[in-house]
Amino acid sequence: MTTTTSTWAALLRGINVSGRNKIPMAELRSVLEGLGHTGVRTYLQSGNAVFTTDRAPRDVETAEAELAAELEAAIERHFGFTVACLVRDHAYLSAVERDCPFPAAEVEGKQLHAFYCSGPLAADRFAALDPAVFAPEAFALGDRALYLYTPAGLGRSKLGVTLNRPALFKGLTATARNWNTVRKLVEMTAEGDAA
Repeated sequence: MTTTTSTWAALLRGINVSGRNKIPMAELRSVLEGLGHTGVRTYLQSGNAVFTTDRAPRDVETAEAELAAELEAAIERHFGFTVACLVRDHAYLSAVERDCPFPAAEVEGKQLHAFYCSGPLAADRFAALDPAVFAPEAFALGDRALYLYTPAGLGRSKLGVTLNRPALFKGLTATARNWNTVRKLVEMTAEGDAA
């Protein structure tokens, strides 16, 4: 019997920010290894981990949900607090990068962001936002993702502040990454799938 391995990225929401929900990356790697995953690597301190598993899921979305729930439970056991996690495979991460409606190749990584979401985003969630008020900043919806273009960077973005209102993502887990991280996660999961 042949064992198939697949590589995934875990995206943790809201860790290591302002001294709250501190998770050292070495400990996160240990937690993932404790769940039986291999090839565990982390990127930056903001909760990005890549790992390989040899489980054969029924389908990708079921695997995403199961792997995320297991990691959330393991983090709560190990650290004593709850952290929302999303888990995505290389194909999904690559599609988010490929389908970006903004000129990703022409801007700095800090000018473009992807909000990864646990479910689909209906346009009516954002109907009250007048794009003209925020121009030249802009956003667009994708497959369980929101793209945010901030020419002056996220730190000075009025649209970024507006999009961080919890009501806009009610019922969903959402976590943002700048475009440098988007690209790096695509690269890291591709390396794992090629191994």
